[in-house]
Amino acid sequence: MTTHFITAEINLQETPTQLQQEIEAELKKQGEPLRWAITRVDIQRQKAQVEAIVIVSDSAIA
Repeated sequence: MTTHFITAEINLQETPTQLQQEIEAELKKQGEPLRWAITRVDIQRQKAQVEAIVIVSDSAIA
């Protein structure tokens, strides 16, 4: 297993619960999220920037 630092841009959602689900779904495309944080919100573009640490299994890399 290895860890990777990633950033993602997520569309803002109607509720905090929907936003959390959207973030977790997007991060799972890159690996298993270990922790994440919203680091920037662009209200005009309706986007949130997320920085995360994900765990990727060695078999997924090969």
